[in-house]
Amino acid sequence: MREWKTVIGLEVHAEMETESKMFSACPVVDSVEAEPNSAVDALSLGLPGALPVINMQAMENGIMVGLALNCEIPPINQFARKNYFYPDLPKGYQISQYDRPLAVNGYVSIELDDGGSKRIRVRRAHMEEDTGKLSHIMDGSLVDYNRAGVPLLEIVSEPDISSAEEAEAYARKLRSILRYLGVNSGDMSKGVLRFEANVSVMHESDTQLRERTEIKNLNSIRNMGKAINYEVRRQINIYRDGGSVKPATLGWDEAAQKITVQRYKERADEYRYFPEPDLPIMEVSREMVAQIAAKLPALPDELKRRFVDELGLSSYDAGLITAEKAVAEYFQRIVASGVDPKLAVNWLTTDLFGMMNAREVEREAIESIPVSADNFAGLLSLVQEGKINASTARKKVLPEMWKTGKDARAIVDEGGLAQISDASVIEASADKVLAANVDMVERYLGGNEKVLNALFGKIMGEMRGKGDPAVVRRVLLDKLGDMK
Repeated sequence: MREWKTVIGLEVHAEMETESKMFSACPVVDSVEAEPNSAVDALSLGLPGALPVINMQAMENGIMVGLALNCEIPPINQFARKNYFYPDLPKGYQISQYDRPLAVNGYVSIELDDGGSKRIRVRRAHMEEDTGKLSHIMDGSLVDYNRAGVPLLEIVSEPDISSAEEAEAYARKLRSILRYLGVNSGDMSKGVLRFEANVSVMHESDTQLRERTEIKNLNSIRNMGKAINYEVRRQINIYRDGGSVKPATLGWDEAAQKITVQRYKERADEYRYFPEPDLPIMEVSREMVAQIAAKLPALPDELKRRFVDELGLSSYDAGLITAEKAVAEYFQRIVASGVDPKLAVNWLTTDLFGMMNAREVEREAIESIPVSADNFAGLLSLVQEGKINASTARKKVLPEMWKTGKDARAIVDEGGLAQISDASVIEASADKVLAANVDMVERYLGGNEKVLNALFGKIMGEMRGKGDPAVVRRVLLDKLGDMK
């Protein structure tokens, strides 16, 4: 398939975290956990005479996202009516933005597998209201309007994405930015962040884009990648068989692991967009944009550069730490306590992440684990100061911290786990091991240096892992040297 090129553009729908809906004072609730239709009002239900009012907090959140995505914020933006008829849209139209969106001409930088980077252009980000939610049952469908009217920011990329892997990297980066800004939880299981992929392929002889299809309502980044790869293969096979791809809306059947055609696409003019007559044109002053820009927190790329330049981390390690805001904050609290940054990142990304993975705890939930950042910093301080050795910390102290939530120093004191650095104590254990393993000593003295590690391990075992490894090795080498 080398003669074929993949062309992908992503549309991302992100609910803005606000107390009330986009155009009314109706409260926003958890659309999964709340009782169906318990947070609705006249506007949510599309009742005659209900008039919309713009939620300025949602607009500010949207502008903040636009700035974080390196977008221009036009001085004028306007809402429009997007007309279509569907049970989850009681008004018969959606209040959205069309030719005057909130933000335009931005980009997101993603990391590539080869170590390079790539800019994915952002065409636009526009504000709109979310729709209700349908649940299909045996005899029909049920509709819940709790989600109807929730502020929704749609972020549309240019078709700059060339593979499912790049699409996943873009999606992860965008989700990370939204979470850093605090405007979206990123919880795709609850539908607050949804991805739609526009996919087409080009033959190496093509001079223009071919027809595209749109995969709707992808519920995870991993499934998005699977769906894109499936659709690319499907389109290439159609062209190879002499057929043509029709523009259509597709769905991903997770159970069957395949694409299904839902309906053929409408054109934009079939939505009959026209300016929303009940809402004014909104002017966005440069002063307002400057005030919002001043509130922007440090974002993943900025933090990554800082960790590399100021803390000496590798680009790879800094990327791991900054991918999730909660992890970056956890790491910063550890380093603020005086722990060496490289020691902190090594233990965090191997030992602690390993324990979280084994227990299926997502990294974004690091604040909820039994090992607090302060306690983890305490453990690493003991290792850094030589109070306990790394083996004891990994095998005994950290597991106990996870189990009980106790402070590392308390666990060490209660268990008598402090590291022994007294050379005279270590010498006594070394003498005992060497006397019991004369054959191994003779093999070492005969030139078999591999035996050294085995003798070292036996001394550490004799000391129940509490010996200072550096002192143990020095004592062992001195004693063996005296025997030559």
